[in-house]
Amino acid sequence: MELYRVLLVDDEEDIRVGISQKMDWAGLGFTLVGQAENGRDALELAESLKPDVVLTDIKMPFMDGLELCSILTGRLPASKFVVFSGFDDFEYAKQAIQMNVSEYILKPINAVELAGVLEKLHAQLDAERAERRNAEQLRRRYEESLPVLRGLFFTRLLDGRISRERMLELAERYDVDLSGGAFAAAIVHINSGGPQGELVTMSVQQLFEENLSLPGGRFQTFLYNDSVALLAAMDGGRDIYALLEAVNRVCALSESYLGRRLTVGVGAPVAAPEELSQSAAGARSALEYRGMVGRGRAIYIGDLEPDASSRLEFMESDEEALSSAVKLGGEEEIRAQVEHLTERVRASGLATSQCQLFFLELLMCLLRLTRGAGLEVETVFGTGFTGAVQAADFTTPEQMGQWCLDRCLKIQALIRRQRTDTAGQMVERARAYIDAHYGESDLSVERLCQHLHLSAAYFSTLFKREVGMSFIAYLTEVRMEAAKRALRGTEEKTYLIARRCGYDDPNYFSYVFKRQFGVTPTKYRAGEGGA
Repeated sequence: MELYRVLLVDDEEDIRVGISQKMDWAGLGFTLVGQAENGRDALELAESLKPDVVLTDIKMPFMDGLELCSILTGRLPASKFVVFSGFDDFEYAKQAIQMNVSEYILKPINAVELAGVLEKLHAQLDAERAERRNAEQLRRRYEESLPVLRGLFFTRLLDGRISRERMLELAERYDVDLSGGAFAAAIVHINSGGPQGELVTMSVQQLFEENLSLPGGRFQTFLYNDSVALLAAMDGGRDIYALLEAVNRVCALSESYLGRRLTVGVGAPVAAPEELSQSAAGARSALEYRGMVGRGRAIYIGDLEPDASSRLEFMESDEEALSSAVKLGGEEEIRAQVEHLTERVRASGLATSQCQLFFLELLMCLLRLTRGAGLEVETVFGTGFTGAVQAADFTTPEQMGQWCLDRCLKIQALIRRQRTDTAGQMVERARAYIDAHYGESDLSVERLCQHLHLSAAYFSTLFKREVGMSFIAYLTEVRMEAAKRALRGTEEKTYLIARRCGYDDPNYFSYVFKRQFGVTPTKYRAGEGGA
């Protein structure tokens, strides 16, 4: 059984000891992960311990329990709060309710009563987690969303915005059959006569779903850019003209049933589903000919552009995959992506001089990567680079691939060096800001991040990785070192030093100082505690 985590906060040590020892934590389904004697210490602990339940006194020095609950409610929204108080005061109870406090217990604390409260909280936590993890409910919601998810998946396929690996992963997840000897995409254009809207588009989609059939063929029909698209998978690479006849039958039914004339652009068949964006591009081109060859039927791009099947396109998914490998992957990922592109060029059967458009789009991808990373173009492509690189400059696809690989590895190395430098610079800026403002009591990570224009979550991770401690721990260290210098180097009163070091409450300053160095500020000034 999973044990829920408890943080205990009370300024009276005997109460903390009593509660920690008297409660059968494991028997109640909890584990006591931390204790604090005031709200400020509890805040630091909560940041790392992430407790499920916080048991806290109201009246404590430096930060009371209600303020603690108020702050933690925002930081730990799923946690439960139990407040102890020695005062039977309705105003406290009312404030506690406003702070999202689950229970309000009067002191002296009764172990039996606290156990009952914990049992109740355990049941609430179980119920909330069970609701979030309810597999049946999640499965039902997923199944309800599945048609939409499949439609988005097919759209990405036709737009070329998905890698082969991601395509196979999603096809398995969405239970999509991508087997077949040939694949083709078709896009439907609905004439604008009469009222146009979602209902008409959905009626056309339903008409194709119910009437489009072909022996050995499977079809996916989905909404696509305010119209309807078809994805055909044909076993054994069946004749494309059989598909055209099947589509023409549905076009005829549309005029009879819906009173709508449909023109369907059909792209050239491709050998693999990840190449469907090429077929979709042909389907869009075919629709552009409808004014010339007539509407109300299927138009096959292969009839109008016989060489359409040999098109070589640098697709959006290619750019996404290559960019991701350069920014986030290692050398092996880059080599794999470049080899994939090289193989595409090789498989096209085109001479490198005929691959100019493909190469230009690849070059633009590399230029966008370079500019996006803030790198100098000449640093990546060489001194005097003007962009005048031609596919004809390479005699083989392998030479083109090696040129691309060299640039990608160069960009990756420069980005990594830049990230390291940027992280170091950002931390130095943070340190400089802390050094300049540590004496201000309202200095916080949120205020620092506003100055740096960073999110608090990212900054906290970056700062701890680079410095080896959290922002709060570092700020406390800076303040304490300043306090040491002032105590030994000036005659200034302790409460003024506390204020100058960012502590409005001199008692809390003394508490933190003793916790840090083992002696009070007064004893330290007198020579105890070392230098």
